[in-house]
Amino acid sequence: MSSTDGPDLAEAPEERCFLRSSAALGCLLKLMSIELVISSSHLILLGPTCSAITAEAAALERELLEDYRFGRQQLVEWCGHASAVAVTKAFPLPALPRKQRTALVVCGPEQNGAVGLVCARHLRVFEYEPTIFYPTRSLDPLHRDLTTQCEKMDIPFLSYLPAEVQLINNAYRLVVDAVLGPGVEPGEVGGPCTRALATLKLLSIPLVSLDIPSGWDPETGGDAEDGLRPDVLVSLAAPKRCAGRFSGRHHFVAGRFVPDDVRRKFALRLPGYTGTDCVAAL
Repeated sequence: MSSTDGPDLAEAPEERCFLRSSAALGCLLKLMSIELVISSSHLILLGPTCSAITAEAAALERELLEDYRFGRQQLVEWCGHASAVAVTKAFPLPALPRKQRTALVVCGPEQNGAVGLVCARHLRVFEYEPTIFYPTRSLDPLHRDLTTQCEKMDIPFLSYLPAEVQLINNAYRLVVDAVLGPGVEPGEVGGPCTRALATLKLLSIPLVSLDIPSGWDPETGGDAEDGLRPDVLVSLAAPKRCAGRFSGRHHFVAGRFVPDDVRRKFALRLPGYTGTDCVAAL
């Protein structure tokens, strides 16, 4: 399927399961009849658990993939672009010295990793200086295409992550965590990613997590105390329940791509967006 064609659901089963398996968007399908309440300045999702696949979730999937003819690459692109925009809002370029425009984007082999690759590409367009660490590369064609795009844009890829944490602190202004997502366990992505997460826990520079901090339980926030402690969280589509345990400086939601009538139809109560912004600060 070309990137310009709508998804052929008969020939591309990965399109049908994308919203269920996607680390970027998986919980969107399962968070029906959501009520957002403000607690300690953060939005918390109340409603069915992320493990529940409901008839409403399947209906929303059909709405986006069949009725709207959204494709997998479109959804990843929207999320990655919005993630990069969130980085620019938390770390605006005019406020950064020339030598502090560097960002390390750590990507896993699942859907969140694809979002991270798109994020890195847009950071380059926005005149930041991203570097990618992608230790366990996916064979998925979308991942391969996104990797090629980054390589063609001369974004460097690290062959290894330095064991000396201070080298990372000195080389980069911030790190983007795109390793895991909702429903993905560290053991599922291999040793290199697991070791990378152990290194990210020790950083003293700002950490930006996409969708949920890697390793956290999307519902309970399990491992929040001993796991990653990001300074910035970018919730994709809608905040997951674990966002209630986020205590960093900036929390953004990137869900403007969800059509208004779909939000109303499925009672998705998402924040308002200002002007042409694709992210909203919570």
